[in-house]
Amino acid sequence: MRSVTYSLSVSLDGFITAPDGGIDWGVPSPDVFRLAMDEVRGVGVHLMGRRLYETMLYWENAEQDHELDDAEREWVALWNPLPKVVFSTTLSAVEGNARLASSGVAEEIERLRAEPGEGDIAIGGANLAAEAAGAGLIDEYRIRVYPILLGGGIPYFTRNERRVRLELVENRTFDSGVVYLRHRVVRTPS
Repeated sequence: MRSVTYSLSVSLDGFITAPDGGIDWGVPSPDVFRLAMDEVRGVGVHLMGRRLYETMLYWENAEQDHELDDAEREWVALWNPLPKVVFSTTLSAVEGNARLASSGVAEEIERLRAEPGEGDIAIGGANLAAEAAGAGLIDEYRIRVYPILLGGGIPYFTRNERRVRLELVENRTFDSGVVYLRHRVVRTPS
């Protein structure tokens, strides 16, 4: 069965955006960017909310609009053909290799797991991930912790009354001070 992963950059105090919504604090160093590319190589479909979708739209036309370095061209070659499912109540259309979700996140994950396909089902966006986590659907948390305190913003983890046991399966520290933590959810047999 395909794993569901939640992977984003986070400040040391647990936020994925600054209080003003900014993400400029999380610009990846070349080695952290390489990690993101390696993660995307293992993804079969990416689920995202509207805000993340709109942020990532930059890459759809980046080759025509901007001069890219080799790593950015490699990212475009990986990211643009990747199937994406966008969850939004305000968008009526999406671009590139994306489609609007026709059901809730739990139903979408269930449908994707039932279809033939390879690669992880990646989730981007705190609200979408919170919904999937609340339904017990996330299998791995992949966190790039940046050495910065933002003091507020959108939290990586939303508060819920659910305890989840995790097992550390990988960790790395980068020269930039970013720490990568990969935890697998420990499931108890039913």
